[in-house]
Amino acid sequence: MSKNNSNKSKNSLGSFFRRSSVPLMFIVICIFCIPLSGLSPSYLINEIVTRMGRNAFLILSLLIPIMAGMGLNFGMTLGAMAGQIGLILASDWQIVGIPGMILAMIISVPISILMGLFCGKILNMAKGREMITSYIMAFFMNGVYQLVVLYLMGSVIPIKHTSIKLPRGYGIRNTVSLLSMRQKLDNLIPLTIGGVKIPVATFIVIAVLCLFVIWFRRTKLGQDMRAVGQDMEVARDAGINVERTRIIAIIISTVLAGIGMIIYLQNMGNIATYSSHSQIGMFCIAALLVGGASVEKASIGNVFLGVILFHLMFIVAPKAGAAITGDSMIGEYFRVFVSYAVITVALIMYETNKRKEKSLGGEQLKQAQLEEENK
Repeated sequence: MSKNNSNKSKNSLGSFFRRSSVPLMFIVICIFCIPLSGLSPSYLINEIVTRMGRNAFLILSLLIPIMAGMGLNFGMTLGAMAGQIGLILASDWQIVGIPGMILAMIISVPISILMGLFCGKILNMAKGREMITSYIMAFFMNGVYQLVVLYLMGSVIPIKHTSIKLPRGYGIRNTVSLLSMRQKLDNLIPLTIGGVKIPVATFIVIAVLCLFVIWFRRTKLGQDMRAVGQDMEVARDAGINVERTRIIAIIISTVLAGIGMIIYLQNMGNIATYSSHSQIGMFCIAALLVGGASVEKASIGNVFLGVILFHLMFIVAPKAGAAITGDSMIGEYFRVFVSYAVITVALIMYETNKRKEKSLGGEQLKQAQLEEENK
């Protein structure tokens, strides 16, 4: 009996380490790098709080497609593009502050819905290959986005102010200033505790989205998405419109990503017109995976743990690299390398765990058959 208990505890401990290998790896990296960086605890806490407010909404937009069994939605970049278009137009119309952000969100929502509908239909044609398809889809739509902002804005779409137009008279400049909106949401309810500036209003918006995700999981549509995520054929036999449910999941994710991008950029204070959106999907997915999420399971807790660990590494790695090698660029290379490596490691671990579970299930089935035969 004790031997069985010890085997069970070993198996549970082993499964815990397999599931939590990526967060544990980042905890070790951060523990190693923090003393070497020489950064004060108050500075680190301030940076983490700022980055949590900046990034959490975007990362939360990834949860619903995972629930629907569509994996990591690299297509969230489409929503980020819609958010940027909304901000460019709001800036041109000189709508400032919180009203400008709300207007940008209103503009981004219909664009995000159209993009999400298009993306969802394409992903329904590529069942089982959603992640790579959405990744390539982001590259394709990036070309369309650049066509719009580089040629159509100013020539077909009216742009009044020369401050955001290229000198040739059409196309948007490489950088669009959001000084009139910069941190307006973050500073709406000012609060400073022990020298740490807390963006209360931004955290309230993030909390509302967390409550929405919790509520949505309990709705009929949320239950349908979970059923589709577990087994599409069983869900179809139960009368669920699988294709429609999957499209809705992508639309919701894309709309939330557009709103999240507006929150992200108001914190930054400017738009890098042609590059702000390009890596946002990669970094958000990396942060989610660092928090312990997988391709088929993610929680709100994974989001916040991922933001803390991933961005803590981003802050301390350059300083630690400079302390070790005397060259801060080593730290820059290290954190870019890690952001891609963590996705690779997490996907490998997911596939390895999946195969182990299948083999374990097969062994248990064989054992049950042998027991039946012995009887």
